[in-house]
Amino acid sequence: MNRLSVKHLLGIKDLTREDIELLFQTASSFKEVINRPIKKVPSLRDITIANVFFENSTRTRLSFELAEKRLSADVINFSSSNSSVKKGETLVDTVQNILAMKVDMIVMRHGSPGAPHFLARSLANTKTGKHAVVVNAGDGTHEHPTQALLDTFSIHEKLGTLEGKKVAIIGDILHSRVALSNIFALQKLGADVMVCGPNTLLPKYISDLGVKVELDVDKALEWCDVANVLRIQLERQQIKYFPSLREYSLYFGIDRKRLARLNKEIVLMHPGPINRGVELASDAADADNAIILDQVENGVAVRMAVLYLLASKKPD
Repeated sequence: MNRLSVKHLLGIKDLTREDIELLFQTASSFKEVINRPIKKVPSLRDITIANVFFENSTRTRLSFELAEKRLSADVINFSSSNSSVKKGETLVDTVQNILAMKVDMIVMRHGSPGAPHFLARSLANTKTGKHAVVVNAGDGTHEHPTQALLDTFSIHEKLGTLEGKKVAIIGDILHSRVALSNIFALQKLGADVMVCGPNTLLPKYISDLGVKVELDVDKALEWCDVANVLRIQLERQQIKYFPSLREYSLYFGIDRKRLARLNKEIVLMHPGPINRGVELASDAADADNAIILDQVENGVAVRMAVLYLLASKKPD
């Protein structure tokens, strides 16, 4: 199989294991490309891609834009902060106007869970949008599929396989779209998953997803082969979920001293941006067993693979 089973990338739930393995193979090829002196290929030379971000983003937006330019696509960047959305224009009308300019793909980040799914359904019933491809760059606290793909690709690259590996996701699970997508991706690839954090930052439904739940970070670190540490998302918290950042760091923060107590070396990850001194100390984030910068590099290669394979998908 050399094509994805889906037309859009809306969430990891929609992908098969074969889809993810194809994405990994393609990302490996593109990683070789971006490490060459000439880092550009003409794969999407006739494709126009719009990055439509209704929410602030730095890493994801830059990574997508660089991936698009490495593939020679034409790129349009849209930000809701200086658009007609401020005048009351709806999501569908905004995107329809962009598509009327003959855009082929929409990469969208939105603060509302399910917004990319709503958009894909709406476009399927319109003349201008029925052939357009939608890529979810993060929807509220729901999913962030390309982050999960680059995370699992990075683990696969480091350990050779995810089958049977133990991965602990540590931190603010409740407000994280990264956590949910990672859980789905890891399970599809045969990994065992544990979530760890303060009880107030663990969703009530989390055990229904087939993951282990641990409230003691030292026990979670002792159990796992890989620790994916998540940022405390204060901007999404409407109430206080723990007394202070200092107390969170004391009980759940990971530093070199805490890692040194383990009887093994584990792989340390973080989707960024890091709150240094809160969830991760600098001596842990910059340690040799941390692959945080590898994740950033792999993000470009994985997003190149996503865009390339979705552009190859024939419209229904």
